[in-house]
Amino acid sequence: MSKERIHTVGKPFKCKQCEKCFKGAGQLKIHERIHTGEKPFKCKQCNKCFNQRGNLIGHERIHTGGKPFKCKQCNKCFNQRGSLKILERIHTGEKPFKCKQCNKCFNQRGNLIGHERIHTGEKPFKCKQCNKCFNQRGSLKIHERIHTGEKPFKCKQCNKCFNQRGNLIGHERIHTGEKPFKCKQCEKCFNQRGSLKIHKRIHTGEKPFKCKHCDKCFKLGGHLKNHERIHTGQKPFKCKQCDKCFNQRGNLKNHERIHTGEKPFKCKQCDKCFNERGSLKIHERIHTGEKPFKCKQCDKCFNQRGSLKIHERIHTGEKPFKCKQCEKCFSSAQMRSLEKKESRTKSRGTKESARKDDNNACDLGIHRPCHGTIQKGCLNQNEEYICWICQEKLKSEKLLSKHYHDHIALLLTWQGFDPTSRQFSGCVRFDIVQVQQ
Repeated sequence: MSKERIHTVGKPFKCKQCEKCFKGAGQLKIHERIHTGEKPFKCKQCNKCFNQRGNLIGHERIHTGGKPFKCKQCNKCFNQRGSLKILERIHTGEKPFKCKQCNKCFNQRGNLIGHERIHTGEKPFKCKQCNKCFNQRGSLKIHERIHTGEKPFKCKQCNKCFNQRGNLIGHERIHTGEKPFKCKQCEKCFNQRGSLKIHKRIHTGEKPFKCKHCDKCFKLGGHLKNHERIHTGQKPFKCKQCDKCFNQRGNLKNHERIHTGEKPFKCKQCDKCFNERGSLKIHERIHTGEKPFKCKQCDKCFNQRGSLKIHERIHTGEKPFKCKQCEKCFSSAQMRSLEKKESRTKSRGTKESARKDDNNACDLGIHRPCHGTIQKGCLNQNEEYICWICQEKLKSEKLLSKHYHDHIALLLTWQGFDPTSRQFSGCVRFDIVQVQQ
C-alpha cells in the first residue's frame, strides 16, 4: 500500500505545524521533532541527544573512531554516509542544488538553503550575547566562539589554536609550505583561497568596499572598517598599561611593545631589531639601496612613502603644519624635508637669504621647542624632561638637548643627507642653541 502511495498519491503525510508534506509516516514523525524539540536518542558516552537514530549512530563513531565509508577516488574515510556523498561530488564536480533566483549551483542542500537567505535577507540565527543575526547556523556557531574564547582546532606542529577549522587548515600550510592557490595573471601562489581572491584585486583594480562617509573605496572589508573609525572617532583598542586608545588592533599591538621592550623583527644583515615589521622593511632598504617611491615631478627617489610625500610639497608649496605659537607653517610634522640648496652667488644678499632658508628648513616637530625653555615646555611633575617628538623621558636638560640633536641627525640621514656637512650646520646649530636657552 505504501508503494502505491508513493507512485499515485505522492506525499500524503502533512505536518500540521508548517504544512510540509512527506511520503511516509516515519519521515513526518522525525520532522515533527524539529517543532517539538524532542531528542529521544541519547549518546551513552557524552549524553548528547539527537532527534534521529541515524544521527546518534553517526555520532557514536566519533567515540569509537569508526569510519566505515571510504571514498574510491582518494581513499579518504568518513563516519557518515552523507559526508562521503558530499566528497564524491567534489571529485565529480556535481552540483545538483540550484538557486532559483540566480542559478548558482551547490553540492550540498544546506549550502543552497544558506545562499537563498542572501536573496531573502533572512537571518534566523541570533546570538544571545550581542543579538547579532546570521543566515547560517554554522556562522552563528563560529561567532559564539568570540564570546566564549573557545578555540577547538589545534595545530599538531606548534599547538596554536583556532576557532575555525578553515583557519587551522590554512595555518598548517605554513608548516608544510603548501601553496595550492595560484594567480593566473602573475603565477604567484598562496596558501589560502581568500588570500588569492584579495591578490586578484591588484590586477583588476577592484575595490568593492566603499565608505559611506567619503566614498573612498578599499580592497578589504577590514581596511574599510578601520577607515570608518576616522569618521566616527571610535578607538576601541585600549592599552592596559597606559589607557591609550587606538582605532586599529595592530597599532595597539605595536604600542604595547613600547612597554614590553619587545623587538621581534630582526634585520638579517646587521641584526638590528625593530618593534614593527614596517620599520624593519624600511631599514632593509638601507642595505639594499632600494628606493621604490619616485617623484613624478623631478624623478627623485625615496625609500619611504612618507619621505616622498614630504618632498612633493616642495613642488606644490603646501605647508599643512602650522605652529600655534607664531603661526609659521611647515611642510612636515616630525620629518625634515630639506632640499639641496641652489649654487650660491658671491652676492651678500643671496648668502643671507640662503642662511634664512636654513632656519626655515626645520619642521614643526623640531621648531616647536624653540619658543620656550626646556624647563617650561618639557619638564613634567616627576622632574623628568620629555622629548616633544618621541615622548622619551630624560633625566637632565643636557641629555634632552643631546637627544634633540640625535633626532635632527637621524632625520637628515633618513632624507639621504649628511648631517655633518657645512650645508646643514647652520640649521642644526639654530635648533640646539634655541633649545638650550
